[in-house]
Amino acid sequence: MADNVTSLFRSTAAHSPSMAALTREGGDGTGPVDFCIPCNPYFPTPAMMDTMASRLKDIVTYYPSSADTITAELCNLLQLPPQAVAMGNGSTELITWIDHLLVRESLAIPVPTFGRWTDQPMETGKRVDMFPLQESSGFALDLAQYAEFIRTRGTRVAVICNPNNPDGGFLHKHALVQFMDAMADLDLIIIDESFLEFADAEQEPSVVQEAMIRPNVIVLRSLGKNFGLHGIRFGYMVANPALAGRVRSMLPKWNLNAFAEYVVFMLKEHGAEYAQSLHQVRRDRLDMASQLSALPGLTVYPSQGNFLFVRLPVGAEGTVVRDRMLTEHRILVRECGNKIGSSSRFLRLVVRPQVDVRRLVSGLEQVLYGTRRGAAVPELAQGTGYSSGTAAVDRLVGQTNGAGMQDLAAMAVGGGGMGSGVGMPMPVAQPVAVAAAAPMGVAASMGSANSMGSAASMSSANSMGSGMPMPAQMPAPAPMPAPVPMPAPVPMPTPPPAPAAPAPFPPPSGPTPVGVPARGGLTAAQVRGMTAPAPGAPQELSQAPATGWPNAQSWPNAAGMGQAG
Repeated sequence: MADNVTSLFRSTAAHSPSMAALTREGGDGTGPVDFCIPCNPYFPTPAMMDTMASRLKDIVTYYPSSADTITAELCNLLQLPPQAVAMGNGSTELITWIDHLLVRESLAIPVPTFGRWTDQPMETGKRVDMFPLQESSGFALDLAQYAEFIRTRGTRVAVICNPNNPDGGFLHKHALVQFMDAMADLDLIIIDESFLEFADAEQEPSVVQEAMIRPNVIVLRSLGKNFGLHGIRFGYMVANPALAGRVRSMLPKWNLNAFAEYVVFMLKEHGAEYAQSLHQVRRDRLDMASQLSALPGLTVYPSQGNFLFVRLPVGAEGTVVRDRMLTEHRILVRECGNKIGSSSRFLRLVVRPQVDVRRLVSGLEQVLYGTRRGAAVPELAQGTGYSSGTAAVDRLVGQTNGAGMQDLAAMAVGGGGMGSGVGMPMPVAQPVAVAAAAPMGVAASMGSANSMGSAASMSSANSMGSGMPMPAQMPAPAPMPAPVPMPAPVPMPTPPPAPAAPAPFPPPSGPTPVGVPARGGLTAAQVRGMTAPAPGAPQELSQAPATGWPNAQSWPNAAGMGQAG
């Protein structure tokens, strides 16, 4: 049965397997403890669930109201004009329509991030310019350098997730507004606030009011994540009426289901319970970060989401940890090796109640160290013989540097022999770890900080490249045998000279053609964690400096934290 469960990760092409699939394979009709899907565990309340259950027959029997009716009720609750809002059957539906209608040729996105922001535009033939978040700075997004990267690439659409998934990095509102001002000439700026309700670094962090008065800004919000109801696919976007109306006009009249309608109309009676649930998640996040940071060799990064991004100790491989946690402890974790810009050294762990966290920590102790905390971290072999999730898409990105390819998803799942899930090597550049010297253990402020937005917290995160202690005991190298004399080589005929290779890059002026790394940009292989260019490649392939940005010295630090907000 364990083989059946773990095999589900080999067949999925985009994400971890669904809870329904895991429950079916589990054998006893129950699913594992879920540390994978970032869902609010405290909402709806048990009483609300009982009320919905009592209305189940009516909910599933009859048509829902039109999307306009449900949207009007949500807008009444949020105090937003309905003309500026479009509701979708999950935020992914809105991402799909935004790509089809509003992204013309290219899109920039910091990585790692939510996979649909990289995969969706590539599936429709767009160029995706991926800006790497550096482990050495705690995966914080430097908006000045991101803006310079966009200018260098000539990108027309910019996306920012705030907080970012999977690391939980947070940007203050004033920093985002300054970015919008500087990028006002772009076709579109998208601020994905799917997890913003869980942030507590700023009292009013959303930019929805700014979006409604700007011609090129869309804010995306999720309801399923905040309300703990991923199965009820509903989310919404806010923009000026022209942009919102363009998306809304393409949506089916009944794209929202009756469950979504029932939840939206009951929310006004349960505002206090919802606010309390968010408060509890924030408290749990601090407690969970403190407990995880006590595990030797485990690094926990600052987060403002309802999840924590952690780096496993040296020698631990994520797919092995994930499979053993599932089969031995019935705990589902999110291994992030299939996220562009991440690797299988990283897990994303959803914030859950303390009783579940204690079970998680106990399971990690046994998988990582055996039965004794603090024991030497075992070498968990080289991982499984398969790649997980979007690794096939990742390989295509490596071949095209994010160039758009029609039917990319179908190719990743079934074309070219990639549908089997068997791991294939990436194109090899000279590997230099992004942050091989990052410390083990959480940043010092994480255990006791009462706000992830404090200057001290960010100072710790920015010091992550300062050094990592080596294991206490390293075996002495075995003595080398005496060299064996080799016979003299037989001279070989000199081959004819190879024809000159075409210049790999276009002239520096003008937008970069599809599939070609820009001067000052990064290749997809470098985004995956290789900072050195391939042998023979022009040496200007390095991260764009933060120059040319208006008033650059006045910017906040890398994550926009530590500022009054």
